[in-house]
Amino acid sequence: MNSEVSILDKISRQRNIDAQNAKERVPLETLKKGINQFPLISFFDRLNSRNGNLSVIAEVKRASPSKGDIAAGIDAAAQGLLYAEAGACAISCLCEPTWFKGTVDDMRAIREAIDHLGDERPAVLQKDFITDAYQIYEGRAHGADSVLLIVAAIDADAQLAELIACSRSLGMEPLVEVNSSAELQRALALGARIIGVNNRNLHSFTVDLDTTGRVVADSPLPPGVLLAALSGITTRSDAQHFEGVGVGAILVGEALMRAADPASKIRELQGLSLES
Repeated sequence: MNSEVSILDKISRQRNIDAQNAKERVPLETLKKGINQFPLISFFDRLNSRNGNLSVIAEVKRASPSKGDIAAGIDAAAQGLLYAEAGACAISCLCEPTWFKGTVDDMRAIREAIDHLGDERPAVLQKDFITDAYQIYEGRAHGADSVLLIVAAIDADAQLAELIACSRSLGMEPLVEVNSSAELQRALALGARIIGVNNRNLHSFTVDLDTTGRVVADSPLPPGVLLAALSGITTRSDAQHFEGVGVGAILVGEALMRAADPASKIRELQGLSLES
């Protein structure tokens, strides 16, 4: 029976346990007192401020269930600052500790490292498996400007609506992740403004780069909704493929973590590698 439990289900169940344990260590009311220590910027506006270039959400990712350790000992703050100086519009930080070996402390360190850039800094995205509003407050208190909400991890529309509303109540427009037309329709019905199509199926962790185009072809996005492509993006050719189906932003993790020169890789993905 355990063999039928998907990777997503395993991670989500563990994150539920983690959230309950965190509440005992740091009660929600205590967290709320710290949510305003980091000024917000608009994740939506950052992704839209690309001046004709594809926006890159550069990810700090220590490990993954499918690849194991990628850069387990990385200095998250230094990597985040490197991304910021290279022109990333946003920095995504994996905050899941068991399979991805990340924490909200990594995200806080990134945020503190880029704060000197002021209003020109990249937005910070809390990349996690969120099923409890406590996690959103925790992310905001550690410097997040936006949070990832994975539709496949949230069974009830009422719960998804509650998490979207919680994020917005803290001034954060969430990135709502989908992997199918049905999930996209759920997200749009609840008013999501930033849609991320994951080319990786989180139940099996297989990647299909045609997923984004297929999903939006089945369910075209209304005006004013921003489209991002997530996972499996490694080359400029991949980026151009997604630009061709209306994508405005790409989230790139492993390719940047493994790159000898992540700054050059970001410019390459945007088609700027030959420019000064």
